[in-house]
Amino acid sequence: MPDEIVHDRPNHRFAVTVAGHTSEATYTENGNVWVMDHTYVPDALRGQGIAARLVEAAFAAAREAGVKIEPHCSYVARYMERHPETADLRA
Repeated sequence: MPDEIVHDRPNHRFAVTVAGHTSEATYTENGNVWVMDHTYVPDALRGQGIAARLVEAAFAAAREAGVKIEPHCSYVARYMERHPETADLRA
């Protein structure tokens, strides 16, 4: 079973801990827009698709909440470019 991604709303982040290392995707709220500003995966965990899982979880939560995404993080911006099915979320 994959490690569970947690939406830590008070701290505006999606996070997962794998092998004792925490990865996160953070955002700020601007009305009905989540400004995705940072994605971090420790070196020990890179290349395992964790950043993509974090972004996918954030996008699913945004859809559920009825908010849009403004990608200020370069990873999130590239993800949206590579996945045209996310175009409806772009602010």
